[in-house]
Amino acid sequence: MDVDIKRVEHVSGALALIRPGQLLTDASGATAAARWTTAVAEADGIFRVRLSPGVDVCDAVATLRDQGHMASPNHVLVGQPLFFGGPASRPFPADPLPAPETEGPGGSAVTVAVADTGLAAHPWWRERPWFRERRQDAAEVPDADGDGLLDAQAGHGTFVTGLILLSAPGARVRPLRVLDGQGVGDEAGLLRVLGRLRSDPPEVLNLSFGGHTFDDRPSPLVEAALAGLTSTAVVACAGNTASARPFWPAALPGVIAVGALDAAEEARAPFSAHGPWVDACARGEWLESAFLEHGAFQGYARWSGTSFAAAVVSGAIAAAAGERAPKEAAAHVLDPLRTRQIPDLGVVVPTSR
Repeated sequence: MDVDIKRVEHVSGALALIRPGQLLTDASGATAAARWTTAVAEADGIFRVRLSPGVDVCDAVATLRDQGHMASPNHVLVGQPLFFGGPASRPFPADPLPAPETEGPGGSAVTVAVADTGLAAHPWWRERPWFRERRQDAAEVPDADGDGLLDAQAGHGTFVTGLILLSAPGARVRPLRVLDGQGVGDEAGLLRVLGRLRSDPPEVLNLSFGGHTFDDRPSPLVEAALAGLTSTAVVACAGNTASARPFWPAALPGVIAVGALDAAEEARAPFSAHGPWVDACARGEWLESAFLEHGAFQGYARWSGTSFAAAVVSGAIAAAAGERAPKEAAAHVLDPLRTRQIPDLGVVVPTSR
């Protein structure tokens, strides 16, 4: 495991991944933590505190919370949570797919923010105005380590974007890099991105990543940041953990947690998380979408995971949001009277094709 990732088990049997020696808090919490601090950095009101050697991060967070401060370890977030026992899912090359047809010259006014590994230029969107405006903001990097091989999760954001556009072809996509090419990011990075969205919130926010927390409770900082996006429909993957253990941020109230169905869209995919906190499900096995051009890949791939089921749901909401407010669109897509439900997976959202 990466030296900058530490396994912790603050609660017996509840594994979580954190950045060692780091906690996140607000201004008052940073003051209260001063006695344990060796360095501190601040961005958008969130303080990343580096702790003195020997200080237990989880104990320090618990102490700050008991004192009434918002605090969290800097939890590690992943796009394909293999550390938590999920499948060793990887992309496979696929034949070219027809491009989604836009809905007229201007397309939909709906903006979908995709917080992920970035976004590569692709024939489906390389000439669209929204991509030309932002192509350098979060460009996807196929081989960041320079070993000549495609990084393990490179193309994840491009694949997710393709799935969204298959359902909402006229949507504007706003790529935001939260994960590296190995599919790894952290809570501090997510909070920075959410802070940037406050001044210009999207209609839909897709979060195809997540993780477990040290105490199986939500991070108060992430919960507050997402709650601040009052007009945005937030969709997150439930995780490839094959368990009912809450996966964050998907399990947060107000976030649409999405599990994965098999290729027939009839039953739970064996890798999918499940439980009463899962709101919706969509096909997550062997989906086809846009991808990188690298090695055997010619811009298209097949891939499996709850990450991609979440993208299907985000696309369906974006399509419905052309005529409705975003949260009304989400309620419409997830209306149990319009489609069937599966226990511990929620409402079934069919793929567009």
